[in-house]
Amino acid sequence: MILISWNIDSLNAALTGTSARAEETRKVLTKIHDQNPDVLAIQETKLRATGPTKKHQEILRAHFPEYRYVWRSSEEPARKGYAGTMYLYKKDLTPQVTYPTIGAPEPMDQEGRIITLEFPDVFVTQVYTPNSGNGLKRLSERQLWDAKYLAYLQELDQVKPVLASGDYNVAHTEIDLKHPDNNHHSAGFTDEERVDFTKLLAAGFTDTFREVNGAVEGVYSWWAQRVRTAKANNSGWRIDYWLASNRIAGQVKRSEMMDTGARADHCPILLEIDL
Repeated sequence: MILISWNIDSLNAALTGTSARAEETRKVLTKIHDQNPDVLAIQETKLRATGPTKKHQEILRAHFPEYRYVWRSSEEPARKGYAGTMYLYKKDLTPQVTYPTIGAPEPMDQEGRIITLEFPDVFVTQVYTPNSGNGLKRLSERQLWDAKYLAYLQELDQVKPVLASGDYNVAHTEIDLKHPDNNHHSAGFTDEERVDFTKLLAAGFTDTFREVNGAVEGVYSWWAQRVRTAKANNSGWRIDYWLASNRIAGQVKRSEMMDTGARADHCPILLEIDL
C-alpha cells in the first residue's frame, strides 16, 4: 500500500491558478499521480465551507480519474477559507469516513483539521495541526490541542492499528531543522511542542521516517516561502510525518520526502507499507 500526504497550501490555487507557482504545484500533483498512491491526504486546502466548486471537481476528476475524494473545510465560527483537509482514495477502496471533533479549544474543531478513513485492518487519519502563531500567541491552545489529539489517536489505536499523517507543525529533534540554535523560541520548535510530540510517540506510535532512515540529517519537508534562498540552501524543517502504530511499524518499506524542485513550502511525504 502506498500513501502520500501533502500540505498543498491552497487547493484552489493549485487547480485554477495561473502563476508560475501554480504551474509548479500542478507538476507536483502529476508526480504524485505517477506514484499511483492508494490514498492521498491533502492539508491546508483553504476551500470555502461548501467545499470544491464544480470547476475544482472537474479538474480533480481530470487529474485523478481513478479516485474518489472527501473533504472537510473550515466553518463558522472559524475563519472562512482557512485550513481544511481532503482525502483522495482509489475507487476500489470503501473506507468508512469520519470527521472527528476532539474537544479542542474553539474554534480549532471547526477549522477542518482532521479526517479519518477506517479500513478493515487499519485506520488512516490525517491532521493539520494548529500553528502556535507569531509571538507564540496560540501556544497554550496548541498544547491543549496536542493533548486532545493524542487521546484521539489512542482511542483509534485501541480498536485497530493506525497510520497518521499530516503537517504536525513541529520539528521534533535538532536534526529535524537546519538551524536549531536560532529557533528554540520559534513556533514549531519550542520545548513545549517538542515534548508533546515525544509524548505522542511514547504513547505507542513510530516516526516512520526515522524508523526507516535512522538519524540522517539534512532531509526536510518544509522551506519558508518568504525566505527566497531557503530552498536553494536547503534551510528547512521536517514538520510533516507519517506515524504508525508500533505494532505495524516493522511493515513499513519506505518513508521518504518527494522532490518538488525549486518549489518552496511543503513537499509531499510518501509511505509504503505491507499490510
